[in-house]
Amino acid sequence: MNIKLHTPKSLKAGSGMGSLKQFLLSLFATSVSIALTFGTAAIIEYKSKQKAKREIVMMVMYDMYNSLKIINDNDSVIIRTMDAQLKLAEDTTRFAELWEVFALSIPSVEFTETTERIFSSSIETINTVGNVLFTESVAQFYLDRKRYKAIVGDSLFNDLIKTGPFTSAKSALRFEYNTYAIMSSGTRLNMRNTFKLCKEMMEVSDEELETYLEERKEMEQGLEDSSGERNLIMNIITKKQKDLNDAKKKLNL
Repeated sequence: MNIKLHTPKSLKAGSGMGSLKQFLLSLFATSVSIALTFGTAAIIEYKSKQKAKREIVMMVMYDMYNSLKIINDNDSVIIRTMDAQLKLAEDTTRFAELWEVFALSIPSVEFTETTERIFSSSIETINTVGNVLFTESVAQFYLDRKRYKAIVGDSLFNDLIKTGPFTSAKSALRFEYNTYAIMSSGTRLNMRNTFKLCKEMMEVSDEELETYLEERKEMEQGLEDSSGERNLIMNIITKKQKDLNDAKKKLNL
């Protein structure tokens, strides 16, 4: 018995293989599409997180820089006043000439604590930075800043107001600035070292920091102008007080 096997027309035409090929191509295309979609989203999310991280880091570095500038300015005032004390000790008749130095020796230690509050109180901010050592170093910097404010901004300020070392040559020579100079300079050195460590840790170059400083300076120009106006007012008041003291001296008051 002669049996002939017939191949189905669909397989003869290769339509079954074509359908399988098309299915596999479709599956591959779908997989690629899904991978690209999720991959692109992941890349965008990563870049967004890196940008946010850098902005937080630069914001903190800027706050540190400004804090150190305020401290340097105040330490310079203390040293300048001690120099004036030496000149006065050598010749007490120079008090009228040096009076303004002592009158302006009251420190101005006002830190903007907005950045500190944002960085310290938000776990999301700390997680975004993702560097435990940096977080600990920043916390130490702000702790030292509080210590400096307590020493110079509060203690020295209160002692100066109570004793009034600018009322006479005797009171100007009696005030012990050296105690505050030693304590404040030690705290400043610690803060400066922490600032350098944070810069190196987060790979912040001097050029990058300088660019950020310029950008913030432009944004805050109005505040700087206001600060300059306050200094001018203080100088006018100081000059008027000096004139008044000279007039009282002539009247033996």
